[in-house]
Amino acid sequence: MVKESYPYLVFAGLGAFVAFMWGAEWTAAVFLLVMAFTGFFFRNPDRIIPLGEGQIVSPADGRIVDVREVESGTRLSIFLSIFDVHINRAPISGSIVAQTYHPGKFHLAFDDRASIENERMDWVLEGEIVLRFSLIAGLIARRIVAWKKPGEKVARGDRIGLIKFGSRVDITLPKNSRLVVKSGERVRGGETVIARLGGPA
Repeated sequence: MVKESYPYLVFAGLGAFVAFMWGAEWTAAVFLLVMAFTGFFFRNPDRIIPLGEGQIVSPADGRIVDVREVESGTRLSIFLSIFDVHINRAPISGSIVAQTYHPGKFHLAFDDRASIENERMDWVLEGEIVLRFSLIAGLIARRIVAWKKPGEKVARGDRIGLIKFGSRVDITLPKNSRLVVKSGERVRGGETVIARLGGPA
């Protein structure tokens, strides 16, 4: 589990203890369930990172809810439910050259408006290519935590941040890349290859 889970675990644990001491066993059980879910939500599993050049991996766990052509390439949108791992990972190896926070609304994360109107943090990574992606808050997720800062170097699949509770991640793939996933497919952060550089095979 990540350290961001500790305040929630302490709160739920204390609530369960106090409720049990007062004889409110059902209330204590609810707090214990909250504690268990918190541990589940903030899990931080290891991943098998693909080797080899020219591969772009998913920055998040979740389901691809939108694939569309934009001016700079192809935008892929990944929806993270509260049951998905919420650790975000670097899609490529490189240096973080920009990280911009934008306040905004809190539409449901699978709503197309979320990409433009919701609170988000835009990232720019420069490695084999220059890659842009956004961590986007949703209706429940209202805090984006960045573990890496501009100027730092990351390797493909490195943990870079966290969006607390349900959320969305958009990534814009360059025109010289070949998409290898499709809408509706589930992906795993740092592990699922979503595109390969070099254009159509």
